[in-house]
Amino acid sequence: MSGRPPPPYARSPARRQAFAGDEHPTPALLGPPPLVDASAGRGVCMMSTSWRDKQHPDLVNFIAAFLATNLYRLNFLSLSPDFLFNNGGLSVAFIFETDWLPEREVAVFSRVSTLKKQFKYLYVVVVVRSAEQNESFNQSYFKYGMELGCPTFVPVCDPEMGFEKIVRIAHARGVCRQKNIVTAMRIEREQAVQCMDAFLRVLTSIPGIDTHDANALAQAIGSIEAIAKASKEFILGNTDLSTEKTERIVRFFRDPQYFLSPKLN
Repeated sequence: MSGRPPPPYARSPARRQAFAGDEHPTPALLGPPPLVDASAGRGVCMMSTSWRDKQHPDLVNFIAAFLATNLYRLNFLSLSPDFLFNNGGLSVAFIFETDWLPEREVAVFSRVSTLKKQFKYLYVVVVVRSAEQNESFNQSYFKYGMELGCPTFVPVCDPEMGFEKIVRIAHARGVCRQKNIVTAMRIEREQAVQCMDAFLRVLTSIPGIDTHDANALAQAIGSIEAIAKASKEFILGNTDLSTEKTERIVRFFRDPQYFLSPKLN
Protein backbone atom coordinates (compact mmCIF):
# COMPACT_ATOMS: atom_id res chain seq x y z
CA MET A 1 0.00 0.00 0.00
CA SER A 2 2.99 2.34 0.51
CA GLY A 3 3.46 2.72 -3.25
CA ARG A 4 -0.15 3.65 -3.88
CA PRO A 5 -0.55 7.38 -4.65
CA PRO A 6 -2.92 9.33 -2.43
CA PRO A 7 -6.33 10.20 -3.86
CA PRO A 8 -6.35 13.51 -5.78
CA TYR A 9 -8.38 15.30 -3.14
CA ALA A 10 -5.81 14.39 -0.44
CA ARG A 11 -2.75 15.73 -2.31
CA SER A 12 -3.12 19.43 -1.58
CA PRO A 13 -1.25 20.47 1.61
CA ALA A 14 -4.09 22.80 2.51
CA ARG A 15 -6.54 19.92 2.21
CA ARG A 16 -4.26 17.41 3.98
CA GLN A 17 -3.76 19.69 6.95
CA ALA A 18 -7.12 18.73 8.42
CA PHE A 19 -6.10 15.07 8.49
CA ALA A 20 -2.37 15.19 9.30
CA GLY A 21 -1.30 13.11 12.30
CA ASP A 22 -4.82 12.48 13.54
CA GLU A 23 -6.97 9.45 13.00
CA HIS A 24 -10.02 11.69 13.44
CA PRO A 25 -9.66 14.65 11.08
CA THR A 26 -9.90 18.16 12.39
CA PRO A 27 -13.10 19.76 11.04
CA ALA A 28 -12.44 21.84 7.96
CA LEU A 29 -13.71 25.40 7.97
CA LEU A 30 -15.86 26.96 5.32
CA GLY A 31 -13.65 29.98 5.04
CA PRO A 32 -13.87 32.94 7.37
CA PRO A 33 -16.23 32.55 9.16
CA PRO A 34 -17.94 29.13 9.28
CA LEU A 35 -21.68 29.04 8.78
CA VAL A 36 -22.79 29.04 12.38
CA ASP A 37 -25.63 31.56 12.63
CA ALA A 38 -28.51 29.81 14.36
CA SER A 39 -31.17 31.53 12.27
CA ALA A 40 -30.22 30.05 8.90
CA GLY A 41 -26.92 28.16 9.03
CA ARG A 42 -28.15 24.99 10.72
CA GLY A 43 -29.83 22.25 8.81
CA VAL A 44 -29.84 18.60 7.84
CA CYS A 45 -27.70 17.00 5.14
CA MET A 46 -28.86 13.65 3.80
CA MET A 47 -26.20 11.71 1.93
CA SER A 48 -27.05 8.90 -0.47
CA THR A 49 -25.69 5.60 0.80
CA SER A 50 -24.97 4.45 -2.76
CA TRP A 51 -22.95 7.64 -3.42
CA ARG A 52 -21.07 7.22 -0.12
CA ASP A 53 -20.13 3.62 -0.86
CA LYS A 54 -18.41 4.67 -4.11
CA GLN A 55 -16.21 7.33 -2.50
CA HIS A 56 -12.82 7.23 -0.81
CA PRO A 57 -13.23 7.17 3.02
CA ASP A 58 -11.08 10.30 3.38
CA LEU A 59 -13.58 12.30 1.36
CA VAL A 60 -16.52 10.99 3.41
CA ASN A 61 -14.61 11.88 6.61
CA PHE A 62 -13.90 15.35 5.24
CA ILE A 63 -17.60 15.88 4.50
CA ALA A 64 -18.68 14.66 7.94
CA ALA A 65 -16.18 16.94 9.70
CA PHE A 66 -17.07 19.88 7.48
CA LEU A 67 -20.78 19.51 8.22
CA ALA A 68 -20.15 19.16 11.96
CA THR A 69 -18.09 22.35 11.95
CA ASN A 70 -20.94 24.21 10.31
CA LEU A 71 -23.65 22.77 12.60
CA TYR A 72 -25.26 20.49 10.03
CA ARG A 73 -26.61 17.10 11.01
CA LEU A 74 -25.60 14.29 8.64
CA ASN A 75 -27.91 11.38 7.84
CA PHE A 76 -27.31 8.49 5.46
CA LEU A 77 -30.34 7.47 3.41
CA SER A 78 -31.24 5.76 0.17
CA LEU A 79 -31.76 8.80 -2.07
CA SER A 80 -32.14 9.53 -5.76
CA PRO A 81 -29.87 12.61 -5.62
CA ASP A 82 -26.43 12.30 -4.05
CA PHE A 83 -27.22 14.92 -1.39
CA LEU A 84 -30.42 16.47 -0.13
CA PHE A 85 -30.20 19.47 2.20
CA ASN A 86 -33.02 20.79 4.31
CA ASN A 87 -32.00 24.25 5.34
CA GLY A 88 -34.37 26.94 6.58
CA GLY A 89 -37.35 24.75 5.67
CA LEU A 90 -36.25 24.43 2.05
CA SER A 91 -35.07 21.24 0.31
CA VAL A 92 -32.16 21.53 -2.11
CA ALA A 93 -30.92 18.50 -4.08
CA PHE A 94 -27.43 17.92 -5.48
CA ILE A 95 -25.79 15.58 -7.94
CA PHE A 96 -22.09 15.39 -7.03
CA GLU A 97 -19.69 13.96 -9.64
CA THR A 98 -16.31 13.82 -7.92
CA ASP A 99 -14.40 13.08 -11.14
CA TRP A 100 -15.66 13.86 -14.65
CA LEU A 101 -15.35 10.79 -16.87
CA PRO A 102 -16.50 11.09 -20.51
CA GLU A 103 -17.70 7.47 -20.51
CA ARG A 104 -20.22 8.39 -17.77
CA GLU A 105 -21.82 11.28 -19.65
CA VAL A 106 -24.92 9.29 -20.63
CA ALA A 107 -25.56 8.18 -17.04
CA VAL A 108 -24.92 11.67 -15.63
CA PHE A 109 -27.16 13.58 -18.00
CA SER A 110 -29.86 10.92 -17.77
CA ARG A 111 -29.94 11.43 -14.00
CA VAL A 112 -30.03 15.18 -14.47
CA SER A 113 -33.03 14.96 -16.80
CA THR A 114 -34.88 12.73 -14.34
CA LEU A 115 -34.12 14.59 -11.13
CA LYS A 116 -34.80 18.09 -12.43
CA LYS A 117 -38.43 16.99 -12.86
CA GLN A 118 -38.58 15.87 -9.24
CA PHE A 119 -36.82 18.72 -7.44
CA LYS A 120 -37.49 22.41 -7.81
CA TYR A 121 -33.98 23.24 -6.55
CA LEU A 122 -31.40 20.94 -8.14
CA TYR A 123 -27.69 21.64 -8.64
CA VAL A 124 -25.04 19.54 -10.38
CA VAL A 125 -21.51 19.86 -9.00
CA VAL A 126 -18.85 18.36 -11.28
CA VAL A 127 -15.13 18.02 -10.53
CA VAL A 128 -13.01 18.75 -13.62
CA ARG A 129 -9.31 18.46 -12.77
CA SER A 130 -7.77 19.39 -16.12
CA ALA A 131 -8.36 21.46 -19.23
CA GLU A 132 -9.11 18.26 -21.14
CA GLN A 133 -11.80 17.24 -18.66
CA ASN A 134 -13.25 20.72 -18.73
CA GLU A 135 -13.44 20.67 -22.53
CA SER A 136 -15.03 17.23 -22.48
CA PHE A 137 -17.59 18.36 -19.93
CA ASN A 138 -18.49 21.48 -21.93
CA GLN A 139 -18.98 19.45 -25.09
CA SER A 140 -21.25 17.00 -23.27
CA TYR A 141 -23.24 19.83 -21.71
CA PHE A 142 -24.19 21.24 -25.10
CA LYS A 143 -24.45 17.80 -26.69
CA TYR A 144 -27.27 16.88 -24.34
CA GLY A 145 -29.05 20.20 -24.86
CA MET A 146 -28.99 21.43 -21.27
CA GLU A 147 -30.93 24.64 -20.66
CA LEU A 148 -28.81 27.27 -18.94
CA GLY A 149 -29.65 27.32 -15.24
CA CYS A 150 -32.10 24.44 -15.46
CA PRO A 151 -30.49 22.94 -13.49
CA THR A 152 -27.40 24.92 -12.54
CA PHE A 153 -24.07 23.14 -13.15
CA VAL A 154 -21.12 24.04 -10.92
CA PRO A 155 -17.67 22.93 -12.22
CA VAL A 156 -14.97 22.80 -9.52
CA CYS A 157 -11.31 21.80 -9.26
CA ASP A 158 -11.50 19.18 -6.51
CA PRO A 159 -14.10 17.36 -4.36
CA GLU A 160 -13.47 19.42 -1.23
CA MET A 161 -14.11 22.63 -3.11
CA GLY A 162 -17.17 20.99 -4.61
CA PHE A 163 -18.64 20.14 -1.24
CA GLU A 164 -17.89 23.61 0.10
CA LYS A 165 -19.87 24.96 -2.86
CA ILE A 166 -22.71 22.58 -2.05
CA VAL A 167 -22.96 23.77 1.54
CA ARG A 168 -22.75 27.42 0.51
CA ILE A 169 -25.54 26.98 -2.02
CA ALA A 170 -27.78 25.14 0.45
CA HIS A 171 -27.06 27.76 3.11
CA ALA A 172 -27.77 30.66 0.75
CA ARG A 173 -31.05 29.06 -0.32
CA GLY A 174 -32.04 28.69 3.32
CA VAL A 175 -31.20 32.32 4.08
CA CYS A 176 -33.25 33.51 1.10
CA ARG A 177 -36.14 31.35 2.20
CA GLN A 178 -36.13 32.78 5.71
CA LYS A 179 -35.78 36.34 4.44
CA ASN A 180 -38.79 35.79 2.20
CA ILE A 181 -40.79 34.51 5.17
CA VAL A 182 -39.73 37.49 7.30
CA THR A 183 -40.62 39.89 4.48
CA ALA A 184 -44.04 38.28 4.05
CA MET A 185 -44.68 38.53 7.80
CA ARG A 186 -43.64 42.18 7.81
CA ILE A 187 -46.01 42.92 4.92
CA GLU A 188 -48.83 41.13 6.73
CA ARG A 189 -48.15 43.15 9.88
CA GLU A 190 -48.15 46.39 7.90
CA GLN A 191 -51.43 45.44 6.25
CA ALA A 192 -52.92 44.52 9.62
CA VAL A 193 -51.86 47.88 11.06
CA GLN A 194 -53.35 49.69 8.06
CA CYS A 195 -56.62 47.77 8.43
CA MET A 196 -56.74 48.59 12.13
CA ASP A 197 -56.11 52.26 11.42
CA ALA A 198 -59.00 52.29 8.95
CA PHE A 199 -61.17 50.44 11.47
CA LEU A 200 -60.44 53.03 14.17
CA ARG A 201 -61.07 55.93 11.79
CA VAL A 202 -64.52 54.59 10.91
CA LEU A 203 -65.65 53.92 14.47
CA THR A 204 -64.22 57.09 16.01
CA SER A 205 -66.06 59.09 13.35
CA ILE A 206 -69.25 58.20 15.27
CA PRO A 207 -69.97 61.06 17.73
CA GLY A 208 -68.99 60.13 21.27
CA ILE A 209 -67.02 56.97 20.32
CA ASP A 210 -63.35 57.13 21.27
CA THR A 211 -60.38 54.82 20.62
CA HIS A 212 -61.06 52.78 23.77
CA ASP A 213 -64.62 52.11 22.63
CA ALA A 214 -63.43 51.17 19.15
CA ASN A 215 -60.85 48.70 20.55
CA ALA A 216 -63.50 47.17 22.82
CA LEU A 217 -65.77 46.64 19.81
CA ALA A 218 -62.92 45.14 17.79
CA GLN A 219 -62.04 42.63 20.53
CA ALA A 220 -65.61 41.65 21.36
CA ILE A 221 -67.25 41.66 17.93
CA GLY A 222 -64.60 41.93 15.23
CA SER A 223 -65.02 43.53 11.84
CA ILE A 224 -66.91 46.66 10.82
CA GLU A 225 -69.42 44.43 9.05
CA ALA A 226 -70.05 42.38 12.20
CA ILE A 227 -70.48 45.53 14.31
CA ALA A 228 -72.90 46.96 11.75
CA LYS A 229 -75.03 43.81 12.02
CA ALA A 230 -74.83 43.45 15.81
CA SER A 231 -77.91 44.23 17.85
CA LYS A 232 -78.03 46.77 20.66
CA GLU A 233 -78.44 43.94 23.19
CA PHE A 234 -75.43 42.06 21.83
CA ILE A 235 -73.16 45.12 22.01
CA LEU A 236 -74.29 45.93 25.55
CA GLY A 237 -73.80 42.32 26.65
CA ASN A 238 -70.28 41.97 25.23
CA THR A 239 -68.66 45.38 25.77
CA ASP A 240 -68.46 48.05 28.49
CA LEU A 241 -70.08 50.67 26.25
CA SER A 242 -72.92 52.70 27.73
CA THR A 243 -76.49 52.50 26.47
CA GLU A 244 -76.15 55.94 24.87
CA LYS A 245 -73.01 54.99 22.93
CA THR A 246 -74.51 51.68 21.87
CA GLU A 247 -77.60 53.42 20.50
CA ARG A 248 -75.40 55.81 18.53
CA ILE A 249 -73.50 52.92 16.98
CA VAL A 250 -76.68 51.10 15.98
CA ARG A 251 -78.18 54.30 14.52
CA PHE A 252 -74.94 55.12 12.70
CA PHE A 253 -74.99 51.86 10.75
CA ARG A 254 -78.76 51.47 10.26
CA ASP A 255 -80.34 54.92 10.04
CA PRO A 256 -79.46 56.65 6.72
CA GLN A 257 -80.73 60.00 7.98
CA TYR A 258 -78.23 59.71 10.85
CA PHE A 259 -75.13 58.41 9.10
CA LEU A 260 -75.57 60.68 6.07
CA SER A 261 -76.07 63.85 8.11
CA PRO A 262 -73.06 66.06 8.97
CA LYS A 263 -71.70 65.56 12.48
CA LEU A 264 -69.33 67.36 14.78
CA ASN A 265 -67.24 65.04 16.93
